[in-house]
Amino acid sequence: MKLLVTGATGKLGAKVVEALLKSVPANQIAVSVRQPEKAEHLRAQGIDVRCGDFDRPETLNTAFQGIDRLLIISTDGDNETRIRQHTNAVEAAKRAQVGFIAYTSLAKANESRLSLAEVHRVTEEAIIKTGIPYSLLRNNWYLENEIGTIQAVLAGAPWVTSAGAGKVGWALRQDYAEAAAAVLAGNGHENTIYELSGPLLTQEQLADALGAVLDKEVPVQQVDDAAYADIMKNAGLPEPLVSFLVDIQRSIREGSLEVESNDFEKLLGRPVTPINEALTQIVHDIRKTAH
Repeated sequence: MKLLVTGATGKLGAKVVEALLKSVPANQIAVSVRQPEKAEHLRAQGIDVRCGDFDRPETLNTAFQGIDRLLIISTDGDNETRIRQHTNAVEAAKRAQVGFIAYTSLAKANESRLSLAEVHRVTEEAIIKTGIPYSLLRNNWYLENEIGTIQAVLAGAPWVTSAGAGKVGWALRQDYAEAAAAVLAGNGHENTIYELSGPLLTQEQLADALGAVLDKEVPVQQVDDAAYADIMKNAGLPEPLVSFLVDIQRSIREGSLEVESNDFEKLLGRPVTPINEALTQIVHDIRKTAH
C-alpha cells in the first residue's frame, strides 16, 4: 500500500506527513513536491520524495505512478490558477489509476458563498466525476488564520471584525492534519464527505477565550465592511488581500462557516484541541518567534 501526500513541504502537508509517520512505515509514504531539494529531510527518513508540479502535468504522471491512496492538498493562488492546478492533479490521478483520492476542501463547499468556495466546488465535482473512490475533507477554518489579529491584540489593539455574530468552527492546523492522515491511512472512507468543524464560536467568544489566555480583557471592535477594509489598508495590507479578508468576514457574518458536526471527533478518535489550549499554543509560538 503506497500513500502519497501532495504539497508535503507546506504548512498543512508537513503536519500530515508527520502524523502519518506515527502509524505508517516510512517506505509506504510518498510525497509530491515542486522542489524536491526542500524535502531532503523527508528522504532522510525513508520517505519516497517525488517531483510533482501542479502546473506541469507531465511531472504528476510520474509522481502519482503506483500510488494506491492520494491526498491532494489544495494549492494557493487566485481562483483561476487553483482550479487549473487542481484539475491537472485530478486528471493525473485518473491517468495513474490511483485507487483513492482524499482532498482538502472547504466547509459546505457545494453551497458556500465564500469567493474561494468555487475552487473547491469545481475540484470536488472533478474528483467525483473520475469514478475513483474519494473522501472530501471540508476543512472549516484554521485558527492560525487569526494570527494577524492575535498579534495586533498582543500589541494592544482591540479585536477588529466585521463578522458580526457569525460563528466559525475554528481548529488548529494540527487537528486538520491528523484527520487527513487518518483518512488517507485508514479504511472505510470511500465516497465520504467530512465536515471538519470545531465547536462554533463568534468573534466575541474567541476574543474572550484569548482574553482568558492572556489574563486581560480583549475589547472587540465590530465595524462594517468599509471600515474593516480601511483598517486593513492602514495596517499596510495589499489591496487583493484586503478584499479577500472583507469577503471572509462578510461570509462568516452570513453563516458560511457555521457548521455543526462531530466528524472531527470521529476521525481523530478524540475531541479537537480545546480553544483555550489551542490559543495558548499560538500565543506561545508568536512570542517565541518575536524573540
